[in-house]
Amino acid sequence: MEPPDCPHCGSAYVYPDGNNWVCPECAAEWSKDALESEPDAPSAEHVVTDANGTPLEDGDTVTVIKDLKVKGTKTVVKVGTKVKNIRLVDGDHDIDCKVPGVGAMGLKSEFVRKV
Repeated sequence: MEPPDCPHCGSAYVYPDGNNWVCPECAAEWSKDALESEPDAPSAEHVVTDANGTPLEDGDTVTVIKDLKVKGTKTVVKVGTKVKNIRLVDGDHDIDCKVPGVGAMGLKSEFVRKV
């Protein structure tokens, strides 16, 4: 049986270890039996939620729920600032947007709520 790609990082350098597969790049281990018994299912889509747990979508309008310092400046995004037409992205900041009075920036979804 040819080793599968790592389900966690996608590495092709997976090797067998007893009844398990092991990925040397991310140190993930999984059972050969579990891999064979589960059909290839599509991975769950990452859902971005606001501070209240409401799912966010591209184009939504959100409100900032905490004063946020803008890194590298003395500017602060105040509580209650309304941000329109957000765009969801992958990474450490979930939202790309243009904040009025500040400009383009990335926000974490835990500091906003959907309007």
